[in-house]
Amino acid sequence: MNAPHARVARRPVHGVLLLDKPLGLSSNQALQKAKWLFRAEKAGHTGTLDPLATGVLPLCFGAATKFSQMHLDANKVYEAVLHLGVKTTTADAEGEVIATRPVHVSKEDIDRVVKQFTGSISQVPPMHSALKKDGKALYEYARAGIEVERQAREVTIFELKVVEGPTMEAPHLLKIEVGCSKGTYIRTLGEDMGEALGCGAHLSFLRRIRTGGFAQDQCISFEALEAMDDDGRMKELLAVDSLLEGHIAVTLDSDNAAKFLSGVRRRGAWADAHSVAVYADQPPALLGTAHVLSGELIPGRLLSPIDIREVQAQQGVPSH
Repeated sequence: MNAPHARVARRPVHGVLLLDKPLGLSSNQALQKAKWLFRAEKAGHTGTLDPLATGVLPLCFGAATKFSQMHLDANKVYEAVLHLGVKTTTADAEGEVIATRPVHVSKEDIDRVVKQFTGSISQVPPMHSALKKDGKALYEYARAGIEVERQAREVTIFELKVVEGPTMEAPHLLKIEVGCSKGTYIRTLGEDMGEALGCGAHLSFLRRIRTGGFAQDQCISFEALEAMDDDGRMKELLAVDSLLEGHIAVTLDSDNAAKFLSGVRRRGAWADAHSVAVYADQPPALLGTAHVLSGELIPGRLLSPIDIREVQAQQGVPSH
């Protein structure tokens, strides 16, 4: 399923779409398709999902792209199914089978491995990943048959629980739920768990069910979007500041708002804070992000006056 190529008149669109990414599309293909549906001038995503993964993919339009990088650091939750006893070149179902082994796994074995892979763990990023080496994605080297040395990285598995299996009916399948830090490769986790179980494994299913404060029950499918009219689609967009969860809100009067938007620090009785979302009071508007140090509000990423006016117009807020 590819994004249509018909020419459309682009327009400013601002906000966040929580897409339930379908199987088989890359994150960029999903982004381009959504951008076409919304006729949006500018769009970006907050981190990729593999084509074989489904689930929560926040897409940013317009002003929201200014803050998309912040969401890369968000913790994630995944559902995954490990196919035990079969290793593949890519550690998932897309790769060629490179080894098969018998599966003799007890509940005690699984409990041991779950404990082993919970907490801070070390991972070697897979060759079939978008991680870059000398400006080139690792998967490009892999496709050329070149193995590149990768440094192990520390990631955190906050929670690892067995949802189902293996069973007598499905002795090769192990379904897990993983809560993890940014940069965790679930394919690698599945492959490493398979090795620790002594039988090898690859990922046969992967679904992201949460990223940061966004959950799968908030997401919408392409089928549902395509069935809507334009007004319906626009109502599916979350506000730009939905990306700023956990930020302390500071509201400025019109004089201070104008100076802040010009990049000038403001002084006030604010406590030190690392993450601040800054608003104008009249008319109401998100201005950008900042941090507070020693009573100074120090600008971070700022929206342009044009972005602010367009967001206000989209929300039906009269601008002055």
